Amino acid sequence: MNPTPVRALAVTVSNRAAAGVYADTGGPLLAEGLRAMGFQVDGPSVVPDGDPVEQVLRNAVSVGYDVVVTTGGTGLTPMDLTPEMTRRVLDHEIPGIPEAIRAAGRAKVPTAALSRGLAGVAERTLIVNLPGSRGGVKDGLAVLAEILPHAVDQLRGGDHPRGEAH
Repeated sequence: MNPTPVRALAVTVSNRAAAGVYADTGGPLLAEGLRAMGFQVDGPSVVPDGDPVEQVLRNAVSVGYDVVVTTGGTGLTPMDLTPEMTRRVLDHEIPGIPEAIRAAGRAKVPTAALSRGLAGVAERTLIVNLPGSRGGVKDGLAVLAEILPHAVDQLRGGDHPRGEAH
C-alpha cells in the first residue's frame, strides 16, 4: 500500500437528517468502519438527496479524496436520487462492487436486492453508494474492507503483485 494515508469521505444522504428531523446514525457508523480500515476519514457530511449529492461528490473529487462512500438515497422512492447524482460524476462504473454489496445484504435481508447503489471512479476517486440502513452500512463495510485497499492502490498506480492469480 502506498505510504500516503488514504483519504476517505463519509456522506450521509438524508432529507430528514439534513433538516434536523432526526440524528444521523448511519454516517457515524460508516466513518467508524472506514477508520477501522486504516483510512483518514472526514465526515460524515449530511446532505439532502438530489443536487446536493452531486455537489458534495464533485467537491470531494476536486480536492482529491481517494474514496467517498455514501449511505442513503438508494431505494425506490421518488426522493431516492443518489444513484442518478453519482452517475453524473463517475467517469466509469464498477458494477461488481454494488453487486457484491447487494449479494452480502441479500443473504440476511431479501429486500437488500432493491438497493440501486452504484460504484465507480471519477478521476482518481472511488465512489461507492451504500443503503441508508445501519444493517446496509454494516454489510457494505464488510464487503468494502476486502476490496477497498486494493482498489485504492490500483487507482494510485499500483500493479498486481507478481504471481497473483486473477
